[in-house]
Formats: sequence, C-alpha cells, structure tokens
Amino acid sequence: MKRFNHFDAASVEEAVSLLNESTGPSYVIAGGSDLMGCLKDNLWMEAPERIVNLKTIPGLNEIRVENDGLHIGALVTLTDLSESDAIKEQWPGLAEAARRTASPLLRNMGTVAGNICQENRCWYYRYPDKIGGRIDCVRKGGKRCLAVPGDHRFHSIFGAVKKCIAVNPSDTAPAFIALNATVKTTKRDIAIDEFFSAEKGAQSTILDRDEIVTEIIVPKPEAGPTSAFRKIAYRKSIDFALVNCAASVAVKDGKIESARICLNGVHNNPRRCETSEELLIGKELTEELAREAGELAVAEAKPLLQNGFKVQMAKTIVADTLMDCTK
Repeated sequence: MKRFNHFDAASVEEAVSLLNESTGPSYVIAGGSDLMGCLKDNLWMEAPERIVNLKTIPGLNEIRVENDGLHIGALVTLTDLSESDAIKEQWPGLAEAARRTASPLLRNMGTVAGNICQENRCWYYRYPDKIGGRIDCVRKGGKRCLAVPGDHRFHSIFGAVKKCIAVNPSDTAPAFIALNATVKTTKRDIAIDEFFSAEKGAQSTILDRDEIVTEIIVPKPEAGPTSAFRKIAYRKSIDFALVNCAASVAVKDGKIESARICLNGVHNNPRRCETSEELLIGKELTEELAREAGELAVAEAKPLLQNGFKVQMAKTIVADTLMDCTK
C-alpha cells in the first residue's frame, strides 16, 4: 500500500473541503471493507493522496421513518439495515438484501452508502499487482477487456460498457431500485435509476470525486404493496451474487397497479426489467405470468461461451422473486 494522508472529518462540509483541497486523487472511507482492499492491491492507476474518514461525522448513521418515507443515513451499517423492525415490516425486500450481503462481520463494518458505491468486480481488474505484476485491463487504461477472451464465468450477460464486461456487485442496489429510492448527496438529489453509471470508466456511479452520499430516501409503500429479494451465490454466507433480483409490486382489487423489478450481477449497472414490469400491469400475479416476466427479463441477453448459465438463473430468479411478493 502506498502512503497517503488520513483526515478525520468533523462535519460533511469539512469532508467536502478536505476532498477539494487535495492536489491529487482522494477518497472517503467509512466501513472500508471495499476501499481497503483496493488500496492494498494498488488497484487504481493513481494512488490517493488523502483519505477522508466519515465515521467521525455525527448524525449519518440514523434510520428514520418520516411522512415521506424511510430515511437511511449513509453510515448505517448493513447489519442495522437488516435488523430494523420498521424496514422488515414495510420494506422487507430491502431488509433481506442487506441480510444476504457478505458475512456477519462484513455487515457489521460495511455501510449502506459503501455498498451502493463499491466498484464493479472482475478478477482481471482487481488482480493484486503484488502477485505477478499489474494486469492492465480496459478499466485500468488498457486497450481491451481481458475477460472476453479469458475467464468470464461471472461476467455480464448483457454485453459490454466501454468494452468492459465487469458486473455491479451490490446486493442492496437492486432493492433500492425496486423501491424507487432517491440518493441524497452533498450536491444534489439523484433518482436511483440514474445513480449507477459504468460509463464513467473505473467508477460505478455518477458521483463527482468531491461528492458524498449523505442519505438514501425510500418512499412509503403504496396501498397493498410488498417487496422481495433473492440471491444466487456459490456460498450463501459470504459470496457476491452470481445473480440477484429485487421486486416491488402494488396490487389493488387483485390486479397489479405498479411494479418495479431489478436484476444485478448480470451487467455493468443494475438492470431494470422494464418490459417485464409493463407485462404485469393490470393483471393478476400468477406463476405463469411470473414465468413470462422472467422470459422477458432476459430477452436481450448476449451471454458469452462460459456464462450462459446465468441467463437461466436470471429468468428463474425474476419469476421466484415476483412470487415472493404474493406471500
């Protein structure tokens, strides 16, 4: 790990000021479960000049239910998110997504903002340079994605973004998308559908380098809605998802009034299943309809030689998650 300067911020304003004062790259840290790995492996082309600690800022670790919905502070841990009675009762898909993230130890450390802001995962991109030297894939300034001709078992089944087929690894991201959340930062309010952007290169979000997530707001459920989350991984206790899915469905008089479905682990960005959502509107949610929605969700899939199995997984998990919304 290369040397850097470490600062404890006393307020959000001070944290932003510290980032702006830096003459080189700088990052914020809270739980550090993703950032520390990136630092140890010298992941980035430019080593950070300074790291700004956000855990010294009071008030960013609160969960509040207000008139407009659920307010989740950026420093709320995944454990707190998964164990909140209010969230389990009104937003069960989100509580389950947090519960299925990583291991208990990592959930105790990891924050909700960190989980949605973590970088995309690919073993070529994240290969430690201390083991055999640096691998310059396209995300590190190379000319091509090395996973395409190499080992791409866990990579995108919906094509590349800027030649890269690394996938977004977050478990809570699809849950927030299914619940139509808003991300509040030091600069603006961002609709969750617009928050993720692998198009910016090595980043996975649209955040500016001096922009900090302060809160995530989830609107109150409509009358009769429910949400659900499912995840397929090699080891349930810790692994990143091969495929995960979140869904939120509102039903009135036995018919679906609104629906939001999101897959992750299948593309550079969390993938909203809008054609599947449109199929559901005005209909009764049955197993047959859920299967049709699953088929539509993967209609545009472009799997490679080694990851075609994820297409069937995605198709099935959409149908199963939707049926969980009826329970």
